[in-house]
Amino acid sequence: MNEESGEEFAKELGSTGKFFVCDVLDTESVAKAVKGAADWIQQTGKPLAGVIPAAGVSTPATILDKDGAAFNLDDFDFVLNVNLRGTIDLVRQSVELLAKVNPTEPDGERGVVIMVASSAAFDGQRGQVSYSASKGAVTAMTLPMARDLARYGIRVVTIAPSLFESRMTSMMSGKVRKSLEGAMEFPRRAGQPAEFAQLVRQGIENVMLNGVVIRLDGAMRMPSKM
Repeated sequence: MNEESGEEFAKELGSTGKFFVCDVLDTESVAKAVKGAADWIQQTGKPLAGVIPAAGVSTPATILDKDGAAFNLDDFDFVLNVNLRGTIDLVRQSVELLAKVNPTEPDGERGVVIMVASSAAFDGQRGQVSYSASKGAVTAMTLPMARDLARYGIRVVTIAPSLFESRMTSMMSGKVRKSLEGAMEFPRRAGQPAEFAQLVRQGIENVMLNGVVIRLDGAMRMPSKM
């Protein structure tokens, strides 16, 4: 989400939300955003109850191109730094604050981390080595993170969506989109943001959801190529 879109969305939310600029590639930027959010929460009296890291990028490339040349590691590093390092950086700085809030009854819960992976973590397509590696790593750290944070009453849930309407998917070509929609079993369409939000809400409200990766994909299994 760019700054202009973020400010516009914050206006729609009114007093229930606030936008903070955050570059997940920059630890200091993450720290500034986390502190800003914490200060705003304290000023407004709203509860600090969780964090949802959702930044994601993709730079499709096969390991060897048609001429046999290896792909650029800078692109690989960029994807891993945004999707994986950016996720863990935001989480680690946020849970430090969550661990200090007063626990709620009856279970002593302090909050929840909801991470965003992808169906590509399980059945990535050709050219998705970087993206699949980053999202697969997010799914892999779900359980150990839940075990690390259990003593603090903080849960960890990861959602692995398939094709959903988003800023990233809006840049897909018609051909690619049609191919992905064709791989959906039912419903045969892209998921809507509200449908993703429903599962996020369930992750927040259902205390028994912990250390789990939930596929939200309409029974889709991604084809090897478009």
